[in-house]
Amino acid sequence: MGFLDDAKEVAETTGRKVKDAFEDTADRIGDKIDEHKAEANVKKAEAERDSVEKRNEIKEDLRGDNK
Repeated sequence: MGFLDDAKEVAETTGRKVKDAFEDTADRIGDKIDEHKAEANVKKAEAERDSVEKRNEIKEDLRGDNK
C-alpha cells in the first residue's frame, strides 16, 4: 500500500502545482490586459487633450486673440 499512497500523494501534489501555475498565468495575463487597457486610455486622453488644445488655438486665431 505504501507505493500506491506515495503515487497518490505525488499525483495530488502535481495537480495542485499545475492548478497554481495555471492560476498564476491567468493572473499575469489579466494584469497585462489591464496594463494595456490603461495605456490605451492614457493615449486616448492625450489625443483628446491635444485635439482640444488645437481647437482652442484655431478659435483664438479666428477671434484674433493672438495678435
